[in-house]
Amino acid sequence: MSSPIGIAKSELVAQTLEREIRGGHVGHGDLLESEVGLMRRFAVSRNTVRKGLEILSRQGLITTRTGIGSFVTYDGTTIDSTLGWTVALSHGAGEVVTRLLRLDRGDCMRADGTLGSVSEYLRVDRLRFCTASGQGISLERSRLPWRDGFAEAVEKGLTDGSLSCTLADLGLSAAKGQETVGVIPALSAGDAAIMERPAGTPMLRLERVTRCADGSVLEYVDSILDPARFGLRIDF
Repeated sequence: MSSPIGIAKSELVAQTLEREIRGGHVGHGDLLESEVGLMRRFAVSRNTVRKGLEILSRQGLITTRTGIGSFVTYDGTTIDSTLGWTVALSHGAGEVVTRLLRLDRGDCMRADGTLGSVSEYLRVDRLRFCTASGQGISLERSRLPWRDGFAEAVEKGLTDGSLSCTLADLGLSAAKGQETVGVIPALSAGDAAIMERPAGTPMLRLERVTRCADGSVLEYVDSILDPARFGLRIDF
């Protein structure tokens, strides 16, 4: 298993398994391959496999039972688990569907203000909504400082409809990051219309900046979250 520069083999193992879990190839409650099986599949050491499984566990995608193995705990409703600690879906009924609202190249004053520089970005806006209610539960605006490899994504779309898969194909991954969570006292009319909610509804706001191993900014994210569906989870 070859590893792109700057990406640990354990991260590649985790990314591959994450795509399979989120894509439904491995279902909720299913037992993953054994550590030995994963070692053979990815041609890596047991320690590398265990580190990859630890990443998935921190994301809430699997749980490992000593002497038995690792089971998939992702049931299609976890929203955001990019880092080990994050704002994540806590509860709620109904299937969650993602709708891509924007995929283009352009500027973003809010991202400029947070990052302290003026740049062009790959702009990805996504709405996640509950099919039972028809209401949006998260509105995520991702801004990634423009890189040459993003041109194909704008032209052809995201790999498997996933930004994380697109970045993995380009050999890009987050090495560190910071999230800030605050409160939106009243949802603006424009965002309320997008989310099919009454204007003035109180919501949560999450801002996240992730960086590559070389310290360069990978992504700035500004998300609006339904406080009835999200809560702060910290592993310690």
